[in-house]
Amino acid sequence: MDSKSAGVLPGTLDLLILKAISLERLHGYGVLLRIKQISGEALDVPQGSLYPALNRLEHQGLIESEWGESENRRRAKYYRLTRAGRRRFEEDAAGWERLAAAMQAALSATPDEA
Repeated sequence: MDSKSAGVLPGTLDLLILKAISLERLHGYGVLLRIKQISGEALDVPQGSLYPALNRLEHQGLIESEWGESENRRRAKYYRLTRAGRRRFEEDAAGWERLAAAMQAALSATPDEA
């Protein structure tokens, strides 16, 4: 991890995975790359965290997988959102947006607003 990247906050990995997969069908390593890309290189997800999360999300019925061939002609498991996964993503994203707005308001408070 370089000085510009950070680990993900607890509770955010599933949401980030769902977001990445909502953009396009991706294989596991592609999910890592997409999260890094959409976060402006700020978030770095360890592979050791990603694959258990993908398995968990698939077990919960939020994503589906199928085998395919990657860009380098290797066999890879590709993931896509299910209808339930899209609903969960939309609900969780709305919750995080509300939390982020509340945090922004709290952090920008000045002494005269107390």
